[in-house]
Amino acid sequence: MKIFWFIPTHGDSRYLGTSAGARQADFAYFKQVAVAADSLGYEGVLLPTGRSCEDSWIVAASLIDATRQLKFLVALRPGLVAPAQSARMAATLDRLSGGRVLVNLVTGGDAEELAGDGQFLDHAARYEESAEFIRIWREIIARSHEGQSFDFEGRRLRVQGAKLLYPPHARPYPPVFFGGSSEAAHDLAAEQVDTYLTWGEPPAAVAAKVADVGRRAARHGRQLKFGIRLHVIVRETEEAAWGAASALLSHLDEATVEAAQQRLARMDSVGQRRMAELHRGRFDKSDVRRGLEIAPNLWAGVGLVRGGAGTALVGNPQQVADRLQEYAALGLDCFILSGYPHLEEAYRFAELVFPLLPLSVREKLCAPALSGPFGEIVANGIVPRQQSAS
Repeated sequence: MKIFWFIPTHGDSRYLGTSAGARQADFAYFKQVAVAADSLGYEGVLLPTGRSCEDSWIVAASLIDATRQLKFLVALRPGLVAPAQSARMAATLDRLSGGRVLVNLVTGGDAEELAGDGQFLDHAARYEESAEFIRIWREIIARSHEGQSFDFEGRRLRVQGAKLLYPPHARPYPPVFFGGSSEAAHDLAAEQVDTYLTWGEPPAAVAAKVADVGRRAARHGRQLKFGIRLHVIVRETEEAAWGAASALLSHLDEATVEAAQQRLARMDSVGQRRMAELHRGRFDKSDVRRGLEIAPNLWAGVGLVRGGAGTALVGNPQQVADRLQEYAALGLDCFILSGYPHLEEAYRFAELVFPLLPLSVREKLCAPALSGPFGEIVANGIVPRQQSAS
């Protein structure tokens, strides 16, 4: 299992839908989250894209010196930067970070946002452009290791003699992640990407996606990896976890939820529509599990006001670990997680759940090789006794 965390470049808070408990989205905070993820042993961090976020590439570059082993899963949106320039950006960041770059291809699904960025293609055309974009991007980088150039002429994009003089550490190119629920998205994933990501749907729906994308990839003679994007709310007891979920929605009102859902409904993203169908905009403040717990410990409450990933695993450490293992049994090995607030939840999840998962990093958390005692000394002289992982 590879566990990733999230850099909240669109802001962070203790509560959804309000400025109460909010935090400044600035470099100091991004650095805190990144250093925590790095020191705790997360595989990497996802940096999102869109007009609601700080630029993913600049934030990733700013965090190179603050981290040691952390990988940067950087969101890449076709159409905003030419594929050749984007290839140079990825190669440069990979070289400067010592080979710690992954890319997340994001086609976008909000027509209003895309129009503001000068993008006016419909859903089908966007995926056609994305397929050409990532093909050019991959070939430019892959051929750079042999000093070769690349020519391509498609319906949307064209390059002639495209060349990258400084190849990245990664061979043949930094791994490409991608998520999408439409037919076009599944075709693109099957043909070109390395890891297919799904948002946190119930296990049966995720299994169907994995099977479909896997079959399509097999027709191209390819085999993909699979991952999932989820929020987590883990506490030492199940009761406390659901209490935290309730607190997260405690400042929400029906008007805010309705406005958010109307805004999200205008998107042409199939994945966003599937997220909305999990909760249908309904919630009961007196019992946040009612109508929102769509599978055991899988909660759709975040999606009431948040676009994109809208589900969370809620429960005690063993429950959350068990649910992750269920997804792993479907063929998923990459888990991109987040939680509110992101700094505290990064620590909480690592300390409570890492020891229950098949991770090499758990040894660091359970029995670290340090030169002195692990934990705070009791009464100035008693070494804390070790607890079992269970």
